[in-house]
Amino acid sequence: MGNCGTREENAVVAAHAQVQQLHLLQHPVKNAVVERKHTRISSDMSDPSTPRKIEDAKNISIYNDVIDFTLFELETITKSFRADYVLGEGGFGTVYKGYIDENVRVGLKSLPVAVKVLNKDGHQGHREWLTEVRFLGQLRHPNLVKLIGYCCEDDHRLLVYEFMFRGSLENHLFRRTATPLPWATRMSIALGAAKGLACLHNAERPIIYRDFKTSNILLDSDYTAKLSDFGLAKAGPEGDETHVSTRVMGTYGYAAPEYVMTGHLTARSDVYSFGVVLLELLTGRKSIDKSRPSREHSLVDWALPKLNDKRRLLQIIDPKLEGQYSVRAAHKACSLAYYCLSQNPKARPLMSDVVP
Repeated sequence: MGNCGTREENAVVAAHAQVQQLHLLQHPVKNAVVERKHTRISSDMSDPSTPRKIEDAKNISIYNDVIDFTLFELETITKSFRADYVLGEGGFGTVYKGYIDENVRVGLKSLPVAVKVLNKDGHQGHREWLTEVRFLGQLRHPNLVKLIGYCCEDDHRLLVYEFMFRGSLENHLFRRTATPLPWATRMSIALGAAKGLACLHNAERPIIYRDFKTSNILLDSDYTAKLSDFGLAKAGPEGDETHVSTRVMGTYGYAAPEYVMTGHLTARSDVYSFGVVLLELLTGRKSIDKSRPSREHSLVDWALPKLNDKRRLLQIIDPKLEGQYSVRAAHKACSLAYYCLSQNPKARPLMSDVVP
């Protein structure tokens, strides 16, 4: 774990004792449904280390498994981007549902897809678009959303992903009409998201996700969690480097405090964000909720003192679970969240410690 002091080493050892095999927290109970806008934080809308020239897009053809669609083809499958085909909207632009098959192009496998269209008025569109293509064009993992293809035609920028039938985790947790997710499903989602992060952090050149949050965790028909929206992803430190210095970007309520303060980005910045999402899964509360009493606006500030207190710990568990969970598993999950949310980055576990 590097040259940590004794206190830090003890904290890490304690964390490791609690995070062994997150899948053991999935205590089966009963049963287990796409987008609130978060406030992104950004000290500057430009990042000099991220490619911005149109010519940069020419190199993406090296990714053999990613299809270079024409604008006409994507207009065809979305019925000219019809309003009733809209799945959601975000900072990048609008996402539409579509369907590809041999009628679109000979040889294409029949598949429902999600088509994300760049908002031409956005400040970061092309850079985020290119970052997504570059990272997802290289990576394949069961817990990362699959990039099917892209379109780079004139000033049009589009991305085509596999369609995620159940939408975002955010909607399942916080939409009032949603059926409450049972404990086993919540822990399964946490494990899947953790595996996705571990895949990024353990890549040949580590990748820091930088925007881990419930709206970026999508669920397939079996509630398998997959990370999406890689526009803010960043190549991690190499060699003797301890961090990447970058302008602060991300989402308020999820970003690690040391990253917000210094712009120093590490894989453990993602671990903090994972801790926030795990806390949302445990409590059923949003990371930032101004509709609650002032001392409860910040989920982390409200919950953290209780996470390490066995007498009060169960007070934070989502009442919608109606007690249908293992108390032992809840203690372990809360302990994991506590260590992931440590103010000291070195005391946080690595994602490879969290997953089996």
